[in-house]
Amino acid sequence: MRPLTYPSARDAPAPALAPHRAAFRGQRLVGLFRRPLGLVVAASVWLATLGNVPLWLALDRLGVLDGTRGLAFAGGLALAIAAVLALLLGALAWRFTLKPAVLFMLFASAAGTHFMLAFGVVIDPGMMVNVLQTDPREAADLLTLRFGATVLLLGMLPALAVWRWPLRPATWPRQLAHNAALCACSLLLLVASTLAIFQGLSSTTRNHKQLRYLINPLNSIYALGHTAAAPFKRGPSRLQPIGEDATLGASHAAQRRAPLLVLVLGETARSANFAINGYGRATTPELQALGVTSFRNAWACGTSTAASLPCMFSHLPRDEFDRREGNYEDLLDVLQRAGLAVLWLDNQAGCKGVCDRVFSARTADAPDAALCNAGECFDAFMLQGLEERIAALPAERRARGVVVVMHQMGSHGPAYYKRSPAAFKRFTPECASHSLQDCSTEQVVNAYDNTIVYTDHFLAATVRWLEAQQDRADAALLYVSDHGESLGENRLYLHGLPYAIAPEVQKRVPWITWLSPGFSDRRGVTAECLQGSIDTRLSHDNYFHSVLGLIDVRTSVYRPALDVYAGCAKL
Repeated sequence: MRPLTYPSARDAPAPALAPHRAAFRGQRLVGLFRRPLGLVVAASVWLATLGNVPLWLALDRLGVLDGTRGLAFAGGLALAIAAVLALLLGALAWRFTLKPAVLFMLFASAAGTHFMLAFGVVIDPGMMVNVLQTDPREAADLLTLRFGATVLLLGMLPALAVWRWPLRPATWPRQLAHNAALCACSLLLLVASTLAIFQGLSSTTRNHKQLRYLINPLNSIYALGHTAAAPFKRGPSRLQPIGEDATLGASHAAQRRAPLLVLVLGETARSANFAINGYGRATTPELQALGVTSFRNAWACGTSTAASLPCMFSHLPRDEFDRREGNYEDLLDVLQRAGLAVLWLDNQAGCKGVCDRVFSARTADAPDAALCNAGECFDAFMLQGLEERIAALPAERRARGVVVVMHQMGSHGPAYYKRSPAAFKRFTPECASHSLQDCSTEQVVNAYDNTIVYTDHFLAATVRWLEAQQDRADAALLYVSDHGESLGENRLYLHGLPYAIAPEVQKRVPWITWLSPGFSDRRGVTAECLQGSIDTRLSHDNYFHSVLGLIDVRTSVYRPALDVYAGCAKL
């Protein structure tokens, strides 16, 4: 039999093997994606691109992405972000750790995307502290349909794909080698992409430092790590005592009536929206009728409650407070050590540790049907039963003097419309949504201004309550807000931006003082005297020392130069 012949080499049976080779390559590709490497690459690319929409929009608004060079910069930056993510995930690319890590990054990125787009905030350590300290009541105001849609599209749908992603197990020596190779390649890609865009990256981040806090989910990872490490940076957790030499001053020795000082801590009140400070709307008619003194150039030491409250009650100025190596007692400890009775009433999400060692009560623990709804109370509820609360304090301390701290709900957003009763909604139409970006600027400002109208009423009601106590106490009130608020200016809402880049409206706060005739006589401080310094710049740095001076507590940690009332007070 003659052997088979073929017209040419191309007609040989080799082509019959081609489908097998193609199938083999396909199997290798499927096998690649069954390994952790495939999931790491897919997750890193997804997060670096779709997970960073706020970053790309911010860069576009700055004009950084214009033209071919801008697109090349965006591509290089996306590669650099993906490389960092792959480096992190590469270290966790084990069978039982990779998927949880990817899922965490997806949901952190989705939540961060919503809040950065909706409110113009950034995710930094300060914002992370706010998130961790948010109570369910505050969180409920932030859970909108838009939040749910964002988390669904950018978090839950890719998370479902990750959960169903098949991972082929490997022996740990082989997996270790794969992970090491993945990390090495990621590091090389990071170096190469960073060098390619270094000039543009350096100038952009130097001029716009907030951009670094827009990189998802690296911003959340950094903020969590920074927050977790903070306690260890300050050494032992034991509080360092201050004011151990605190005593009551000369005004107490000759007093006929004990002093009663009410410290009202405003919440999210910005100075610019107080008519008493020059605002064009009648937001503070009751305070103006009372003849209070309002300092118009006061500044907060933080842009969030978690940052401001501990700072303003500290004996340290803001720059020293931020650099402190240990934790100290605060103003309330010194007042109590001097022998005064101290009471903290909270209508907010807690005192951030400031009131831990004094008598305290929360409105949520005893709601009132007329002033409370769904676990939230209007600020006037703090006046209900106040005399009984004070009477329950130790009698020997009450005889020396009483300091009551009222922590307001105030103007806490984004649900401004919930912070004022119907009778005080002077400005309409108001935004009745938690999604402020869905309302017009006028509606947002109307809702916010109505909260200031109600704060004006609450402060005036507190003054009237203090006036009723004058036969047995020398009464005074000091109102200072913890921080301000953005109402849509430059596409920013709420508060909490890093202090260095936060706008003035988030840092400039009201500082209002009312003194009864009896209190003015005992301390020598009068509204007429204070009026001469209402435009003097002051800040939360002055708060600790001003309260001590006002109620006449003497201690070595008191600094007269920081007491805004010292120039008018009796020595």
